[in-house]
Parts: sequence; structure tokens; C-alpha cells
Amino acid sequence: MIAEDEAPIRELLARALAQDGHEVATAPNGAAALEQISVGGHFDLLVTDIQMPVMDGIALALAAVRDHRNLKVVLMTGYADQRERALGLDALVREVVQKPFSISEMRNIVKKTLARH
Repeated sequence: MIAEDEAPIRELLARALAQDGHEVATAPNGAAALEQISVGGHFDLLVTDIQMPVMDGIALALAAVRDHRNLKVVLMTGYADQRERALGLDALVREVVQKPFSISEMRNIVKKTLARH
């Protein structure tokens, strides 16, 4: 699941991960992503922007992992103050990726995160 309010980033990341063989669902905000996760979709990984309208990425991660304990989370942010909000969530968040990032960097992070048990 990719939750990102900026459509070009969301679409580019979704295409790249799909090319790597992943099944990818996307959402423009945290609330829409949580609805997809809750309605019965099985997801191994949540890649979410921290700052989004409706529901931010941290609230999304907390709510999603509460009901889906095996869900792995990668946060993305372009803001230092948002990155600081992720401190202390080490048990929940596998990576915090600074924007802008390269597609190859994100592909490697996804591969590494999914390979962890």
C-alpha cells in the first residue's frame, strides 16, 4: 500500500514497485489507505508520506498496525520536523525516507524491508 497525497510521486512509485513484481494499491491520503487496509486487503508493507490531508502517515501507521500486527511500515517525508515526529516509533516503523529520494533507493528499501522477518 502506498499512501501519498502527491499524485506524481504516488504514481511513479507504484509503477516502479509493480515493475519489480509487487502488487501495489495506492491511496491519496491516510483515511483512504486505512479503509483499503481495513476492508480486507492483505498488505505486507505500508509506504506512507507523513504529512497528508485527512489523516497523516503516523496516525495511519498506528491505526493500521493496531489491527494488522505483521504490517511493515516505511515513512516518507520532506520535512525535518515531520521526521522528528517518527522518533520513538522504532517498534512500528522500519525506515524513514527523506524526500526527495531516488526510485532505486526506494526499491532497495522496499526489498530490504520485505526481506526482514
